[in-house]
Amino acid sequence: MKTWHKVLLITLVFAVPAFALGPMIWPPDPHVGTPAGMQLALFILLAAITAITFGLGIAFLLYGLPLVRRVTDGSASRTWATFFATGWMLLSWWPHDNMHKHNGMELGGLLVIEYLFHVTMMVAGLIVAYNLVRSLQSAPKTNV
Repeated sequence: MKTWHKVLLITLVFAVPAFALGPMIWPPDPHVGTPAGMQLALFILLAAITAITFGLGIAFLLYGLPLVRRVTDGSASRTWATFFATGWMLLSWWPHDNMHKHNGMELGGLLVIEYLFHVTMMVAGLIVAYNLVRSLQSAPKTNV
C-alpha cells in the first residue's frame, strides 16, 4: 500500500470517530446560545476540519519521522522537537476547539485553554520556524 493511502486511511480512522465523539467527550456549555442557520453550518464545518487535522496529526506521528529526519540534518534534538511540534500543531486543534465549546466563558477554564493550547502552539511554531531557517541556511545555495 502506498504511503499516501496509509495516511488517508489513518486520517479517516481517527477523524470520523473524533468528529462524532467530540460533543460527547466535551458537551457544549448549556449557558452559551445555540447556533442556528449559517452559524450551525460553520460550526459543523469547523468540527469536521479539526477532526481531519487530528487524524492527519496521528498519521504524521506514524509516518512523518523519516521525512523530518531528512530536513533536520541529522540533529536528534532538532528532529524530535520538529517532529513533535508539527504533530502537536496538527492534532491539538480537535481537543482545543472542543474544550472551548465545553468551557464557554468560564475564565478559569479559558486560562487553562490559553496556556495548554495557545502558548504551546506558539512554542511549536517557533521550533518549526527555527528548524526551517537552520535547514535553509545549511542547504546548498542555488541561483534562481
